[in-house]
Amino acid sequence: MSREEGRLTTNTLANSASSGKVRLRRRIAGGEPARVVIFFVLLLISAVMFFPFVYMVINSFRTQQQYLQGSGFSTQSWHLLFQEMPVGTEFLNSTIVAACAIVLILIVATSAGFAFAKLRFRFHYVVFIGIVGAMMVPVQSIIIPEYVNFARFGLINNYVSAILTYTALGTPFATFLMTAFFRGLPDELIEAGLCDGLSYRGSFFRIALPMALPALATVAVLQFIQIWDDFLVALLFLQSPAVRTVTVGLGVLSSGRVVGIPVLMAGSLLSAIPAVVVYLFFQRYLVTGLTLGVSR
Repeated sequence: MSREEGRLTTNTLANSASSGKVRLRRRIAGGEPARVVIFFVLLLISAVMFFPFVYMVINSFRTQQQYLQGSGFSTQSWHLLFQEMPVGTEFLNSTIVAACAIVLILIVATSAGFAFAKLRFRFHYVVFIGIVGAMMVPVQSIIIPEYVNFARFGLINNYVSAILTYTALGTPFATFLMTAFFRGLPDELIEAGLCDGLSYRGSFFRIALPMALPALATVAVLQFIQIWDDFLVALLFLQSPAVRTVTVGLGVLSSGRVVGIPVLMAGSLLSAIPAVVVYLFFQRYLVTGLTLGVSR
């Protein structure tokens, strides 16, 4: 290579690099205002969403008089909350109801979702549409018949009534989500399992179910938050103090004797902590499960 060719090559590379930098700067400069606007919009939305939680935390550490004055801090409201409300018993009741309902929902939804996605049986589309349509039925329209039916069997103030109701309400959405996930799994995986001697049941337990862990975590987190924060079903079916949940306990606490706002703030904060912790701990699995269900 001659000196002139080397100089031409060097100049060409330099010009290409400089033009690339110019284009990159133009892209950054062109997209920077939009990114700044999006950042401040998201920051504003986060502040609006986070303000009630901060307000609840601050006022839970105040007495009623300090709350009215807007200054000072005290732990008296927390002591009063544990005196007036059986926090440990109600937390245990909420945990039992939520855990049992979630287990039943996962059992029904995973098996039904695999059947709708990988098996072909008569009228399966009609049945699936019926299950999806069940998500549109408001709980207020079925809660009274459910109460009458459970009352006939003596299941009021019993864990069974609340667990079965939550299972019936959460299964349609969970089945829809698991069906969408299992449809994204390649049929070749199931066929390979069948060729190796597995039955459909074996393919479900040994191939499909282990791959569905992100979707299972998504269903479990969403159902836990919904069941833990529910008030209507627990209020109707779990009225006895022995089986009362946290949300019902807070409702009874606010409707009974005169209780200060800081005490209710402390109880609301205490009841919100488990749902927040579960969401933060399983956030990665939740996003992964929703993404897999949509992208596939």
